[in-house]
Amino acid sequence: MLSEETPMMKQYKQIKSEYEDTFLFYRLGDFYELFFDDAIKAAQELEITLTRRGSKNEQHIPMCGVPYHSAEHYISTLIERGFKIAICEQVEDPKTAKGVVKREVVQIITPGTVMEGKSIQEKENNFIAALYPFSGQSAAFVKADLTTGETTGAVLNEDIIEWKREILRSDIKELVVPSFFEGEDLAMSSIVFSEEDDTELQSEFKQLVTGNVDKRLETAFAILTNYFKRTQKRALAHLQPLHVYNPNERMQLDLHSRRNLELTETMMENKKKGSLLWLMDQTVTAMGGRLVKKWIEEPLLNTTDINNRHSLVQSLLDHYFEREELRDRLRHVYDLERLAGKTSYGNVNARELVQLRRSLQELPDLFQLLETLNNSYVEELTERADDFTELRQLLEESLTDDPPISITEGGLIKTGYNAKLDEYKEASRNGKEWISRLEQEEREETGIKSLKVGFNRVFGYYIEVTKANIPFLPEGRYERKQTLTNAERYVTPELKEKESLILGAEEHSTQLEYQLFLEIREKVKSYLYPLQHTARIVSEIDVLQGFSLVSERHQYVRPEFSQEHTLSIQEGRHPVVEQVLDRGDYVANDIDLDSNQQMLLITGPNMAGKSTYMRQIALISIMAQAGCFVPALSANLPVFDQVFTRIGAADDLSSGQSTFMVEMLETRQALSLATPDSLILLDEIGRGTSTYDGMALAQSIVEYIHNEVGAKTLFSTHYHELTSLSNTLDKLKNVHVRAVEENGEIVFLHKVEQGKADRSYGIYVAKLADLPRDVLERAETLLHQFESSNGPVRDTVEKEEHLSSSQVENTIPRSKQKQEEQPEQLALFQPEEQYSHEDNVTKETETIIKDLKQTDILRMSPIEALETLYKYQQKLRS
Repeated sequence: MLSEETPMMKQYKQIKSEYEDTFLFYRLGDFYELFFDDAIKAAQELEITLTRRGSKNEQHIPMCGVPYHSAEHYISTLIERGFKIAICEQVEDPKTAKGVVKREVVQIITPGTVMEGKSIQEKENNFIAALYPFSGQSAAFVKADLTTGETTGAVLNEDIIEWKREILRSDIKELVVPSFFEGEDLAMSSIVFSEEDDTELQSEFKQLVTGNVDKRLETAFAILTNYFKRTQKRALAHLQPLHVYNPNERMQLDLHSRRNLELTETMMENKKKGSLLWLMDQTVTAMGGRLVKKWIEEPLLNTTDINNRHSLVQSLLDHYFEREELRDRLRHVYDLERLAGKTSYGNVNARELVQLRRSLQELPDLFQLLETLNNSYVEELTERADDFTELRQLLEESLTDDPPISITEGGLIKTGYNAKLDEYKEASRNGKEWISRLEQEEREETGIKSLKVGFNRVFGYYIEVTKANIPFLPEGRYERKQTLTNAERYVTPELKEKESLILGAEEHSTQLEYQLFLEIREKVKSYLYPLQHTARIVSEIDVLQGFSLVSERHQYVRPEFSQEHTLSIQEGRHPVVEQVLDRGDYVANDIDLDSNQQMLLITGPNMAGKSTYMRQIALISIMAQAGCFVPALSANLPVFDQVFTRIGAADDLSSGQSTFMVEMLETRQALSLATPDSLILLDEIGRGTSTYDGMALAQSIVEYIHNEVGAKTLFSTHYHELTSLSNTLDKLKNVHVRAVEENGEIVFLHKVEQGKADRSYGIYVAKLADLPRDVLERAETLLHQFESSNGPVRDTVEKEEHLSSSQVENTIPRSKQKQEEQPEQLALFQPEEQYSHEDNVTKETETIIKDLKQTDILRMSPIEALETLYKYQQKLRS
């Protein structure tokens, strides 16, 4: 039976009761301790030892701890796994405390409010957002990055699907919602959800909401800033004024399109390398790295803004040497946004302020260099830039060139900045010189060459003599201070006096340096907004010089924009794929669509390059509207408001949705949201169901886009029967990716040409996959049977070719009825009991073929494809 709890444990439980959803890091001396369930969970997550409270009263309490000085690593690990941490510190001096030391939670660290550590990526924002729903299915959405102070918001007027799209597009780490909101439909594994009481929404940051701002946005902003106040418990002066945006002012790219086009990470490995961002990010500053990612995900719609970016890219292309010097100068500019944020937050150190000083020293020459470009847009960008003369002078005069990380141990302030500090440093320096002379004098007087004068924090200064030399010491002068195994330590009256002087001077010097540093930091705070403004200018210049570099390196061309909604690209290339091929191996292709021809129906064999061709059209448009030049000989483009893609297939197992259901949901998004100014890419729609269903859906979708939506559309298919739609749909034309047969083998030419493909070459692709010879021969036999007979599919389509669209739709059910009256459609293999021994088709072969049918080759990397083929080959050989 346990006796009464100790006062310390009572204090712990009382504090923990207020922070139930966090790990409570409870400060005890040099450790943060965790107890009860916190200890059990933390020990498992952090892989540290779980112990038990040592006293008799508390012997059954689980306990674990982490050192105070290395806690950041453990905190970052928990944050990355979606947990929250409450930091509980001692808020009074233990020496003067009566009873248990007073403790308080001084900060709550969450995935969206973390300010430093490995959770913060240099070239990525760390967004937290608030969503406040209103009646009528509208919601206010506000997001902020505490590390930079950026705050933006928008009113979302659509249903919950649109809310989810904006949340995912914003790439947030944490979402704050009012306590009344039940957001199960918004649940996402990558986002931590937090609640905030909305009964008293009195934000301390009202001054950041300026102009005629929608009241709904004010509410969401108050929810978010109240959450900051409750969790951070400190001033957040670096928060920038709320920037209100309209989601429709940027090209809309839903999550599926971002993933399918591999804008910022690859589909299979979720890595930056191999994505469009990997290619286009030639920035040299962390700020520029964050901005280029944002620009790729949010291309512009305003042609004036787009052309401004293109004009500066062109100027930088025309001034090679100036651009190279600009890149060199930018390399010495540190992360101004986050340095400003840390200054406001109160956790910037002297070394980081030296980084700020070095950055500011580069700015005058950098801006002067930009003037030589004679570009009106760069002049507009830099006309309101501050040169920070006074701040730069302050930091140059005050801080040493190589200060320590700690701000409490001295070594921060230059000589000459403060007279009193100079006096303390002189006294300390003279005292240490006296100590050095004392050692030499004592050696000469005693004749003991091994005598030395030392210092430690416990005993102060001392004279150390080995025991063998003790008889040589003069009597009466030395006072024993400490006995060691092989030596004795002594002091003299003179040494005591100097010790008091030296240590007093050092203590006063360290305390004064700390106070002076805090004053300097406060002065830097007054420059927060100018620093943030300059950071935005430098970021944009950095991104555009990167666009210039990549455009020159890969021979990109400046695109033009068509008022007539023309999409004309000559010798266009996929920007990423061409980089992984040997130089000259990539086959460039054209596209020509206008108001009279808006759809391409693309046929051709698998692996011929249909998906690559479709993707490159979308990527060229995104690059152009982001402000970069494009991989083509020439490009005349419309400004697309949205891009929808359905390329590749994958089950959504987490929500229990099949490949076909995912395909239909993504297609629905395109059909319901696309406008005549949109771009739609649909790859092999309908392949996830039976032939009749798939072909019927594919034809119906093509007709709907053609007749109702009017968007520029690329539609690839293996239903060759659909090519007859060009006879009835005047804005659709057939193209195919050419392949030829040579010596019984297929050769992919990767060239898009007019007209439809003459055949599918499916068996030839199977040969490339090294399927068993018996399987291939059997497939060829069956193919000849299909081609020589009037099968249900061929019969149906031939009868439907002369019908109107509405008649076709009415014909499909009759075809199904006819199918029921006739023998079933031929299967690729007969039922097992009908196989003869001569067929030699084993169950293992059937399994392999079934697996191959379900394998999505388009979503495989080359290495994965080779590994898969090797696996099947080994199975067949065994």
